[in-house]
Amino acid sequence: MKRNGPGRLILLCGLPGSGKTTLSKRLADELPAVRLCPDEWLAGLGIDLHEADARDRLEGLFRQHAYSLLGLGQTVILEFGFWARAERDELRLRARLLGAAVELRYLDVTRDELLRRLEARNGTGAPDAAVITRNMIERWAEDFEAPGREELALFDHWNDPPA
Repeated sequence: MKRNGPGRLILLCGLPGSGKTTLSKRLADELPAVRLCPDEWLAGLGIDLHEADARDRLEGLFRQHAYSLLGLGQTVILEFGFWARAERDELRLRARLLGAAVELRYLDVTRDELLRRLEARNGTGAPDAAVITRNMIERWAEDFEAPGREELALFDHWNDPPA
């Protein structure tokens, strides 16, 4: 297959409610890019968005698909949240082996704002928006490894975190 030049991988990093889907849709239209959003696919398949095994399998398939697209010179947006630095490092290094540029877009939103957004979203009944409670956010925020300036400097493009 014909290569169109180096691909570009964009990782969207943040907790639920931080704006990943809104940003990925905007970027996909502007760039253009292929968006891979597990929540939308799981909902489309009728699978509970909190089903960890299904999410892990789907994200693994999305990674492989993203690497294929990057090899063809495409721009790909992965909307997984990327809570762990090890996961971000793995994707960055693998994409670089393919000659792709790698961006990290970190959506840093206060817990109060996350909770406000999720409360509004929970009330919509949207099929690709799992109900997320305050307790879930509090627990997940403890597990989340926010990228710092040193990590961000490893990417080709990033947004600066707050000082």
